[in-house]
Amino acid sequence: MTTAPAALTNTHPALRRCWHPVARSAEVADRPVRTMLLGEPWVLARLGPGGAVQAFPDRCPHRLAPLSIGSVGSAPDGTTVLRCAYHGWCFDAAGRCVELPALGPGATIPPKARLAPAHAVVERHGMVFLAPTAPLAQCATLPAIPEADDPSFTAGDLPPMRARAGAGFLADNFLDMGHFPFVHAATFGAEDPVVPPLSVSRDGLSFTAQSEHDFCNREDPAVAAGTRPLVQRRRVTYRVHAPFHLVLRLDFLDAGGTNVIGFFLQPETDDSCRVYSTIWRDDLGHDPTRMEGAVAFEVRVVQEDLDLQDHFDVHALPLDPTAEVHTRADRSTLELRRMLADLVAAAAHG
Repeated sequence: MTTAPAALTNTHPALRRCWHPVARSAEVADRPVRTMLLGEPWVLARLGPGGAVQAFPDRCPHRLAPLSIGSVGSAPDGTTVLRCAYHGWCFDAAGRCVELPALGPGATIPPKARLAPAHAVVERHGMVFLAPTAPLAQCATLPAIPEADDPSFTAGDLPPMRARAGAGFLADNFLDMGHFPFVHAATFGAEDPVVPPLSVSRDGLSFTAQSEHDFCNREDPAVAAGTRPLVQRRRVTYRVHAPFHLVLRLDFLDAGGTNVIGFFLQPETDDSCRVYSTIWRDDLGHDPTRMEGAVAFEVRVVQEDLDLQDHFDVHALPLDPTAEVHTRADRSTLELRRMLADLVAAAAHG
């Protein structure tokens, strides 16, 4: 019988075997960018073919200066390089040192004068994702978001937000419907605190939770016009992929239209996370003004959650199911703990 690990911190070694968001693509332009992941500093720079992003530990092997304070430019042979600000050492997309100014042209470069690149870096959905080491087989590829490639949907990016919180607790918060009437009373919180039953389906290190239920659709213009009732049907579908890749799809069955919310977490240090969120809507008529309003609303919602999380004095998510009291309203968040416990166990066994 496998014993569940006690808790998952933001720097747990198992998280190195997964993909993590580390920046918005637009943040990585013509200069190197520093980012923190799992308690370690990384530098991002566009060095690869076509401006592909590369990632390396943010320390020059010479005197350990942060490479993120350097620059991106060209070596004498035209290679795009990351140049250290301290002594001008230049590194190519593979991490090889290709220029060492203090020794002059043609000098022999020490074999150890190289950077160890991240296992892999990809850009997807307007974000840069980094895998520090080879991901576990069940986390090898980033999950698809079909709505992101559907031309009937319009995307709206929230600005990245930082939280003094554990990534596990932030993921728990996103999945938890029981807090809506209390934390989100000023935005969308409903009067009825009863959480509808959720069906949960597990697939390796991913799961889906779904519910179809009545709700008060105060945003439907037809309600104000008196042509549709206030109480309508809605389908809620959560798609969760280890460790912290979460997507919520809301299908409005009476009013029509779909709202998809992506929630992607970057565990920076043991008490800090960066939060990326994107919404995809097919009910705004591709109107940029309406999307701007929808994004502003979602920022308010996320900020309500972050304000609450800021008061937590525990940031490591308990994975032992006996460490907290659970009820049937916690089915999706309990499944999150089980999935993450399986992630830790899989990483421990190679």
